[in-house]
Amino acid sequence: MDTLVERRLVRRLKARDPRAFEMLVERYQEPVLNFLYRMIGNRLEAEDLAQEVFIAVFKKIDSFRGEASLQTWIYRIASNDVKNRRKYMGRRPFDTLPPGIGADRAADDDGGSVMSTRPSRPDELLEGYQMERRIQRAIGELEEEQRLILVLRDIQNETYDSIAEITGLALGTVKSRLHRARLALKEKLDIGMR
Repeated sequence: MDTLVERRLVRRLKARDPRAFEMLVERYQEPVLNFLYRMIGNRLEAEDLAQEVFIAVFKKIDSFRGEASLQTWIYRIASNDVKNRRKYMGRRPFDTLPPGIGADRAADDDGGSVMSTRPSRPDELLEGYQMERRIQRAIGELEEEQRLILVLRDIQNETYDSIAEITGLALGTVKSRLHRARLALKEKLDIGMR
């Protein structure tokens, strides 16, 4: 988002303009929902948490100082909410969906899908779905901090500087932890393929 447009949006949010809140949700809903899904592994939980994130953004907008981009600030709120949700939920198995609920949405939703194009043959579709499930499960098995950095960089395409701002880590630490997270993910995927 253009910085001038972002500043106007923030001003309108601080003035509690309901249309500005709608614009905020329209602009950031898909990336925030995708981020939360990748962090939690459950589409329904991610949707619920996304609502909470946007409410928190609206309530806390007066504390936004503009030192980072609005998106970076939103991701920081979302990552803190994920940590709190996971503490609240305990260490339930990652990627659990109640039987028959949400599984079709998790597979068919483009916002949370690794596959950018849909295969035309049923066997390709099944193979792609199975691969995505393996990847999501492997991401879910990463340590929370590794998962956060990996999702922000490799799925959300955030810059290293933004990730450092979101996590509060030094730039070099972000890069080294991302490297370790990628290695851990590769190892988990290699083990899962055997």
